[in-house]
Amino acid sequence: MFLQIKKIPELSWSSSSPRNLNPSFKTLFLLCLGLIIFGLGEGLLIISTIGASPWNVFHQGLALNLDLSVGTCAFLVSLIVLFLWFFLDEKIGMGTILNVIIISIMIDVTIFFFKAPELWIGQFLLCFISVLMVGLGSGIYLIARLGPGPRDGLMTGFQKKTDFSIATIRVTIEIFVVLCGWSLGGTVGAGTLLYALGIGPAVAFGLYVVKRISS
Repeated sequence: MFLQIKKIPELSWSSSSPRNLNPSFKTLFLLCLGLIIFGLGEGLLIISTIGASPWNVFHQGLALNLDLSVGTCAFLVSLIVLFLWFFLDEKIGMGTILNVIIISIMIDVTIFFFKAPELWIGQFLLCFISVLMVGLGSGIYLIARLGPGPRDGLMTGFQKKTDFSIATIRVTIEIFVVLCGWSLGGTVGAGTLLYALGIGPAVAFGLYVVKRISS
């Protein structure tokens, strides 16, 4: 069962090291494809208008209390998370840098070209699709093994330390983050809860699907 996946699968096109600066074209292409799908999913979640992702709720809560912009708080949180990598034995790679760049661009592009559905059922469906897309995108780019994004690195790092399943670790992190953001004044919606509870299984499913297709 995909919910019991504990490790990132290693396939023929996976990089041998996160610090590989000369990956094959296929590895680099699939890394970027995964990040594009990931960013599109994050953008659609915002477009759905029924709740931001848990991390963005946290960024919003910090912004309200520190009198900083949400973007600035997101950047500062990324630095803190990367610092935590030192204790989790995670390594920064090309994928870590491209994660920040490509996903940010895709979120802006998605917001520019898409409009929110008028009906609530459409908004909920769009939110559900966005969670699946983030999970699939995560599966593709994580299997490329060129370094996870700052927040995904927490997931893979804690998984290695605890040996719990990826789905369990991801859901735990998302719930903790959204509770912190909510306590700080961040706005929580139905989409936020769906994302927090669904992203762990979605990432595990994404890893499973990519492994099966590539086998």
